[in-house]
Amino acid sequence: MFQRIDYQVIKKRLEEPRRFIQVVMGPRQVGKSTVVRQVLADVSQPYSMFTADAVPAGNMFWISECWESVRRKMKAEGATEYILVVDEVQKIDSWSEAVKKEWDADTFNGVNIKVVLLGSSRVMLDYGLADSLMGRFERIVMPHWSYPEMREAFGFSLEQYVYFGAYPGAAPLVGDENRWLEYIIGSIIEATINKDILQGVKVMKPALLRQAFELASSYSGMELSLTKMMGQLQDAGNVTTLAAYIDLLGEAGLVRTLGKYASDGARKRNSVPKFQVFNNALKNIYCGKSFRDAIVDSRLWGRLFESAIGAYIVNGANAGRYKTYYWRDKTGREVDYVLEKNGQLLAIEVKSNTDDSNSGLGEFRKQYKDAKTIVIGDGGLKAEEFLQINPSALF
Repeated sequence: MFQRIDYQVIKKRLEEPRRFIQVVMGPRQVGKSTVVRQVLADVSQPYSMFTADAVPAGNMFWISECWESVRRKMKAEGATEYILVVDEVQKIDSWSEAVKKEWDADTFNGVNIKVVLLGSSRVMLDYGLADSLMGRFERIVMPHWSYPEMREAFGFSLEQYVYFGAYPGAAPLVGDENRWLEYIIGSIIEATINKDILQGVKVMKPALLRQAFELASSYSGMELSLTKMMGQLQDAGNVTTLAAYIDLLGEAGLVRTLGKYASDGARKRNSVPKFQVFNNALKNIYCGKSFRDAIVDSRLWGRLFESAIGAYIVNGANAGRYKTYYWRDKTGREVDYVLEKNGQLLAIEVKSNTDDSNSGLGEFRKQYKDAKTIVIGDGGLKAEEFLQINPSALF
């Protein structure tokens, strides 16, 4: 069975002495539960795994019951340590207070139970972690799958990765595009919005949230002001509400905004945003063309290609500890992606076969003389090569 790189991280931490709660988080369908089960099958410690999927949210005693079950097993088996895994923990009301109570009790009593918490809603998890568990946990943030992973696990070509994206659950369905489309909409988009956002956050206009997602995803790789975006949405309310909803979509691992790079923070914050999906499947369900038709439409394929590169870049930002922007000057010259890390800049231009200019890179170098630059695509680094490099290593 295919193993993601996170397997080694989780396994190593569970083999260490008990120090912190391990919180495995990430978007839906990236393999969080699968990789934890793989680790559990390979470690020597006994374990118990519980899931809150079918547990009523108001059952605040459920977590304590899981914990007590493990303590009884540990005593009955004479085990010196045990692993407790709770999946979708954020679905339980006041989960963080319950976890804190049981973890602190084990610490006080010298009970060696190592704890792994999993969840799809980063919004709800982060709130609980900051609220009650400060100093008691470590995050393991799993990103969407990369091109090398999709190629190794499912035999994806670069073109399939660009069009169908990187959801492992959808990979076997690409031969039937209608079925693939229904899976992405039902099992990814609707599940994320309904369960990971709306159940945990007070959203006054759910219909607006969905409309904002659809428009933002279709514009992935392109700039669109929030004011103009409001003009295309029904019952849009105000810019502040719209911006808050887009932030929620970003926290859920669906789509985010990139600001325009500038040397001062105020200009960054006030710039027209560029939208970017975390997984290219989320853009392509709105492109209106089949895989075969999209490939031969050079203009459309150029946009899909740029969005796929951008998805890879934003997925690596957390682990690579860099910030991601775009850049454009007053004359319209632009750079597709600008990465900033520890005061260093990396400007990335994505070129498809329809784009024969990269004058934006030259102008960017004039203004930021220490910046590194790279072209991906025609005349530069091949996409297959770039998608196997950690962007952080290019600084």
